[in-house]
Amino acid sequence: MSDEERRDSLADQAAAWIPPWERPTPPKPEATETEPEPPADPDLGTGAPLEGPDRTKIDAAGESVGEPEAVPGAVEPARAAEDAVGGDARPGEPEGEGGASGVPGKRGRRRPTPEPEPAPVLDDAELRGALEAILLVVDQPVSELTLAQVLEQSPERIGPMLDEIAAGYTAAGHGFELRRAAGGWRLYTRPEYATYVERFVLEGQSVRLTQAALETLAVIAYKQPVTRSRISAIRGVNCDGVIRTLVSRGLVEECGTEADSGAFLYRTTTMFLEKLGLNSVDDLPPLAPFLPDDVEELADATR
Repeated sequence: MSDEERRDSLADQAAAWIPPWERPTPPKPEATETEPEPPADPDLGTGAPLEGPDRTKIDAAGESVGEPEAVPGAVEPARAAEDAVGGDARPGEPEGEGGASGVPGKRGRRRPTPEPEPAPVLDDAELRGALEAILLVVDQPVSELTLAQVLEQSPERIGPMLDEIAAGYTAAGHGFELRRAAGGWRLYTRPEYATYVERFVLEGQSVRLTQAALETLAVIAYKQPVTRSRISAIRGVNCDGVIRTLVSRGLVEECGTEADSGAFLYRTTTMFLEKLGLNSVDDLPPLAPFLPDDVEELADATR
């Protein structure tokens, strides 16, 4: 064959050549019962089907055969996803924070919080002693509810016990007494011994209020809440300085403003009730017996 004929033959072969990846796959012959099994790969041992990681049968051609077998101890995909996001406790599992396994993240019913143990109930003698000890150190009247909370006892027991203590002090003739004042209870010296107490406390110093201060305090006590202009109109003189004195001593305090004029309103304080030994302003004596007979004529004259 000449060189020219050889070149034409090679060109025809190159033009007719098809890459392997573009060649059509020949159909596989159907397997028959008499068809011999494919030879075993010497590197893989016998010709038995292989098993994948999920226990799926794999034949020699690399294709899976049949359904995956269940592996003991393996977690189902659906259950694994439920555990990952925290599913509810399943039937048969204890209902706790972590289900049967106690794994955090699995939602379940929380166990009820144990209730605190109730406080022991004090007998009458111990309750009486505890109340007396507290009343000796208080610097202002203390309410029955506060005493009940401190002692962790029922409020229904505190009031009767305080009444019993007060009656016992009076019957024994002590120089002090227990009485209600400013909405609470406190120990006070008896009025018949006031001169001795005053001599001990004051030591010759006069701390009494002036006549103007007493009059202004009386107007506020009976007319509260009241403005400065109203107090000055009742007394007939300017009361700004006197009111400042009463406020500095803690007997009077501001309690808002008047809606129409915006002026400050004044009222008596808890200290005022405590100093006078009153439980509320309703216990103030009536003014009628102290008014003059011609009060109406005086009122008409001032108009």
